[in-house]
Amino acid sequence: MKRAEIRARLDEWRREGRFEPRCDSWLAGYDEDFTRLLGAEGWIGLTWSPEYGGHGRGFAERFVLTEELLRAGAPVAAHWIADRQIGPAVARLGTEELRRHILPRIASGEARFCLGMSEPDAGSDLASVRTRATRVDGGWELHGQKVWSSNAHRSTHAYVLARTAHGTKRHEGLTEFVLDLDQPGVTVRRIPDLRGPGHFCEVFLDGATVPDAWVLGTVGDGWTQVTEQLSFERGGPERVLSTYPLLRLMLDSGGGWRLGELVARLTALRALGRQVAARMDAGEAPIAAAATLKLLGNRFEVDVIEAARELTRADVGAAAWPRFAAMLADAQLSAPGFSLRGGTTEVLGVVVARSALEGAR
Repeated sequence: MKRAEIRARLDEWRREGRFEPRCDSWLAGYDEDFTRLLGAEGWIGLTWSPEYGGHGRGFAERFVLTEELLRAGAPVAAHWIADRQIGPAVARLGTEELRRHILPRIASGEARFCLGMSEPDAGSDLASVRTRATRVDGGWELHGQKVWSSNAHRSTHAYVLARTAHGTKRHEGLTEFVLDLDQPGVTVRRIPDLRGPGHFCEVFLDGATVPDAWVLGTVGDGWTQVTEQLSFERGGPERVLSTYPLLRLMLDSGGGWRLGELVARLTALRALGRQVAARMDAGEAPIAAAATLKLLGNRFEVDVIEAARELTRADVGAAAWPRFAAMLADAQLSAPGFSLRGGTTEVLGVVVARSALEGAR
C-alpha cells in the first residue's frame, strides 16, 4: 500500500468531519461506522486470504496502514483487536467452519472482538488462568471471570483462554476459544477509569458454550499458541504511537527542547516495528522483539506527554493552545493503561532479559 494515498484519504475524511484526531485512538476511539468505512475500503483483514474476505497482503503493508491510522488519530478501536490478532490467529489455526464464519465478518467490520486473557489472579501471568472449559455434547461450557477486556460491552465476540485440563505444569492444559457473546451465561460489567466508565471491562462466564468448531488450534496447546500470538499484540505501531497526535501538535508549534530527542527515538522504534513485521511475514513469531518494542514504546509514549507538559501557552501559540491543552489532558487520562495492557512493564522486562540470556549462551 502506498503511504501517500492512505494519508490523503485520511486527510479527506478528516476534512469531511468523519473523525477528529485523538490520542490512544486504537482503544479509546470507538466508532463502528468508521470501522465499516474502513472495511468497505479494504483496509481490514489485509493479512489473510481473499478466500475468507481478506486481501492476501503482508504484515509489512499492514504496518504502513496502521501507522497512518494512528498518526491521524483515527477512531479504529471497534476493529483493532479483531484485525490485529484474532483474524491472523483464526486464519492460521481455526477450523474451516470458523474461518468462513468469522473472517469475512471481521473484514467488513461486523464482528468486533475483545480479549479474554487476564483474570483477577492471572494478569500478565497467563499460566495462572483459572477459567475452566468443560466438555459437553458438541462443544465446551465455560465458567470463570476475565478482566481488563477492552470494549467487551460493545463486542460481538471474545477470544477466551481457558483451562481444559490440569497437568503437572501450570502451562499445560490451556485451550483457546472463540466465544459468541450474545448468549446466556455471559455478563459484562464496565470498569471505571479516570474518565468514568471506560473501555476496560470484566466478563463473567457462567455456562456460556462454544462449539467444537470454534476451538482455536489444538486442545491443550493454548500456552504455546498464545505466547506466539502475543507478537501480534505487542509488536505493532500502536505500542509506540498512542500519543503521536500530541507529538504532531508539538512539532507544528516548534516548541520544546526535547523534540529532537523524541523524534530520534521514534525513528528507532519505527525501524524495530518494521523488523517485527518483516519477521512475521517470514513466518516467525518474534516474541522478544515484540516485547522490546512495547517496553520501549510505552516509555516513549509517556515521555511525549511529559515533554508536552513542559510547554506553555507562549510556546504553543494562543490560537493552537485550546486544542493542544485538550489533547494533552486526554493523553494524560490514557497514560496509566500504557504499561498494563498487553503485559506489564515488569513482565516484559523479564521476557526481554530471558531472551538476552538465552542468546548469550
